[in-house]
Amino acid sequence: MAEISVRALSDVEIDAHLDALGVVLAETVESGGAVSFMQPFSRADGTAFYRDQVRLAVRDGERVLLAAFIDGIPGGSVQLIVGLPANQPHRCEVAKMMVHPRHRGRGVAKRLMAALEAEARRRGKTLITLDTRSGDVSQHLYAAFGFKVAGEIPAYALDPDGQRLHATTVMYKLLT
Repeated sequence: MAEISVRALSDVEIDAHLDALGVVLAETVESGGAVSFMQPFSRADGTAFYRDQVRLAVRDGERVLLAAFIDGIPGGSVQLIVGLPANQPHRCEVAKMMVHPRHRGRGVAKRLMAALEAEARRRGKTLITLDTRSGDVSQHLYAAFGFKVAGEIPAYALDPDGQRLHATTVMYKLLT
């Protein structure tokens, strides 16, 4: 059985794991994951996203990147957006939840979500929000973690293959 651990990465640690993080993102997009990118999407594209956007947002305290390490190598990640407007200090957002296709079904996403919620609590957040492709397996995962549906927006975004628009479900969880 593979050893799985989850931890927040600093901007320097992101640099050290750029290639592996880029692979997770590229494989997620290529397998149809709706995480805001379009196919074709290369490992270089994934690496550039983490290097040029995520690393800087982590450095600036706008995001937290939680990575799931499987036998010491990143095999999944999720982002917690904490840099929100001044009138929303109590809130944070979930973004870019993904697990490499070969690691799915092993509880990696559950560990990432548990770590994300713990991080939100640690930061004093009382509301977590997110959006997800309606009907996607991720929607069921979030519901299992106690997220409630706030509503659905039709024709929200293109699927990664560009063939059709999908709806998105907006969800939230109050932390008590």
